[in-house]
Amino acid sequence: MISDKFRIERDSLGEVKVPFDALYGAQTVRALDNFQITGRYVNDMMYIALAQVKKACALANHEVDELDSIRSDAIVKACDEIIQGMHKQEFITDAIQGGAGTSMNMNVNEIIANRAAQILNKPIGIYDFVHPNDHVNRAQSTNDIIPTAGKLTVLNLGMLLLEEMYFLADAFHAKSVEFASIIKVGRTHLQDAVLISMGQVFQSYESVLQRDIQRFKHALSEMQVVNLGATAVGTGINSVPGYREKAVANLSKITGKPFVVLKTL
Repeated sequence: MISDKFRIERDSLGEVKVPFDALYGAQTVRALDNFQITGRYVNDMMYIALAQVKKACALANHEVDELDSIRSDAIVKACDEIIQGMHKQEFITDAIQGGAGTSMNMNVNEIIANRAAQILNKPIGIYDFVHPNDHVNRAQSTNDIIPTAGKLTVLNLGMLLLEEMYFLADAFHAKSVEFASIIKVGRTHLQDAVLISMGQVFQSYESVLQRDIQRFKHALSEMQVVNLGATAVGTGINSVPGYREKAVANLSKITGKPFVVLKTL
């Protein structure tokens, strides 16, 4: 059933009204009903990261003969559009949601599936050729997709923070030189103490920040270890041999970041 305002999609719980031209689908609409918590959307970089992860997985599925080239190419093109900043209005789930990010994962799966359908000149909301679960989310789970995209987002946002930390450290250093000749009374235990220069004060600020920069860089390096390909419970269930390695390698190539994955027994 279709009108000029909405279309009807069906899932295991029944029928769902979806805005007629929306790229998202039934699971996104259900998420809006179930998780009206903060009224705030997820950070844009998280959705770009999700699209990069989905692209890496589509390429990997094609490389291990689990996804044909027609579907894979269409999914990759849809992902590239999201990575370029398109379709932002379609990402509408609340920032806080149950199920460890299932709503967010399904939101991006539906958007990619419907956009891929459009690219292939097929109707949206039908999913008979490109399915959100069977194709876009193939060999994936919320349990490996969201943590991987989350770590990628932390890396991207973290690099921006690191740039500002370096900028602030340089500013402290400049002030330590500028104020080197200005003497002030030191303070210990809320009392006057030995004289100290203002330059030394700012030098101490710089020193503390430089230590924090090193700690932060170490924390960011930990974000390069991802569980992509581990699927639902960490074992790689529902994926074929070689998929995990190819997915992680693809993600590294797409993002320019050296991701690694821990081997499971």
